[in-house]
Amino acid sequence: MKIAVSAESTIDLSKEQLNEFNIHTIPFLVTLGDRCAADGDITPQEIFDYVDKTNQLPRTSAINQYQYTEYFKKLLSSGYDAIIHICLSSKISSTYQNAFLASQDFDNVRVIDSRSLSSGIALLAIYARQLVDANQLNLDEIVRKVERRVPHVQASFVLAKLDYLYKGGRCSALAHIGAKILGIRPQILVVDGGMIPGRKYRGKDNIVVKKYCEDTLELFNNMDKSICFVTATNYDKEIYDLAEEMCRKAGFKKIIRCTAGATITSHCGDRTIGILYFNDGGQE
Repeated sequence: MKIAVSAESTIDLSKEQLNEFNIHTIPFLVTLGDRCAADGDITPQEIFDYVDKTNQLPRTSAINQYQYTEYFKKLLSSGYDAIIHICLSSKISSTYQNAFLASQDFDNVRVIDSRSLSSGIALLAIYARQLVDANQLNLDEIVRKVERRVPHVQASFVLAKLDYLYKGGRCSALAHIGAKILGIRPQILVVDGGMIPGRKYRGKDNIVVKKYCEDTLELFNNMDKSICFVTATNYDKEIYDLAEEMCRKAGFKKIIRCTAGATITSHCGDRTIGILYFNDGGQE
């Protein structure tokens, strides 16, 4: 059986990485004033420039049920016998509900709620792809194995500032003002599909990122060391290098660098970086 592995553009893999792992995507739409374009066609820098100029966040549009139905039809007609589609967390977007409803029109489409975002989705999609390529399990067996790893995705980030979360209604005015006055850079944890505050950091980028990586690797220390993502909205190579070196010292064999797409960037802002991996010791 030829099975397609699919996700929304919030998987935050580049076109080259999507090709490498053979993962299909359907894009969110991002609106900057009068301009509306697919996530992937708008760069993070365009997001930053728009917010700086207008003091407003872009609008991001979740994919509706009809769009999923047409997407699934097109993917199946391209030669696939079945689809495993992995969605942005249902606590963050309506995409899972819409994709699930669309899947009910097909006997061979399965939809998984990642309970995560960005490269957390990528971890699950790559794992699904590996299971598909191994050609040892049927469609539903693969889905069950992927779903068992959903609670073990460690997804977290450290932000330079709370401006975007505040503008998007995801943090209070008091927390926003306090962070600005004290120079606090918060950690955001993705827990059970939602975002919650973690530790608080202060200092220059290299000090904050090093400490964030140390804390994360110490707290979530049952790592599957086969793969790890270093994902950021906008950082110099030196900061990526620092985070990658921390992950390499922890024993990760494959470390993939990603730049967050327009949808994720619209919610977390400039100079956000995270390390993401399975925290289940490699147990499947």
